[in-house]
Amino acid sequence: MGHIAIVTESSANIPPEVVQELGIHVVPVGVIVGGQAFRDGVDITLDQVYRWQREGKSLPTTAAPSVGDFVRIYESLAERTPDVVSIHMSRRLSVSHDAALQASRLVDGANVHVLDSRAAAMAQGFMVIEAARAARAGATVEEVLARANEVASKVHLLFTLGTLKYLYRGGRVGLAAALAASMLEIRPVLALIDGRIEPIAKTRTKARAVRAIVAEMVRIVGERPLHTTVFHADVADEAETLRQTVVERFHCVELYVTAMTPVMGAHTGPGLLGTTFYAD
Repeated sequence: MGHIAIVTESSANIPPEVVQELGIHVVPVGVIVGGQAFRDGVDITLDQVYRWQREGKSLPTTAAPSVGDFVRIYESLAERTPDVVSIHMSRRLSVSHDAALQASRLVDGANVHVLDSRAAAMAQGFMVIEAARAARAGATVEEVLARANEVASKVHLLFTLGTLKYLYRGGRVGLAAALAASMLEIRPVLALIDGRIEPIAKTRTKARAVRAIVAEMVRIVGERPLHTTVFHADVADEAETLRQTVVERFHCVELYVTAMTPVMGAHTGPGLLGTTFYAD
């Protein structure tokens, strides 16, 4: 392990091979179904989450890691490294950041720096990845935090959904928006802006929603080198089509295709398709 350890939670949706390569420490988020608790990415699968959602018998809910969860990982890391940088999902979407901050004050022997990503999924994940790369390259804590914040200032997350009902049930969108989209058969394009989910376009079909996502990427990125992830919830074929479009249209220097983790799938339901990206 290097002189700085990087911690995040599983909602960052970082590809497992990248987690392993960079030595990132991932704390699982809880998924609760019918009173039974599971650990995201450990003992529950996406297929199980989507099956439960489709059956509608006991809809999955999520639980952020506890203060104790973070204390345990920080204490373990304190035995091996003097500094920890811990990057978490937007405080407007999860209490993970607050739990991590409380935990950081209870740990002796390590300097724990807790950062609100103001993001989620791979928008958060790209911050974590770049922080880990900086740490491996020998950067100071201040430089690692600066790199994470630099990515935060320019990363974007755009997506469309099969339905808004799961985001509504999780409190991520309002009832009026969910009902209007359902009744009018609207396929909104949503963005994560300053830690909140906001609509940026309304379309009638998923194909048009995807075209709107690509058009917004073109507007933001232009011809600059692109770091991006295509992510999906149980629509791998659609994700591959979008990946091909992105490869053809942009100069991709980093590209991943990821399925949502079970905890993210619990909030979005099947059918989600989107991109996270930033340009150099």
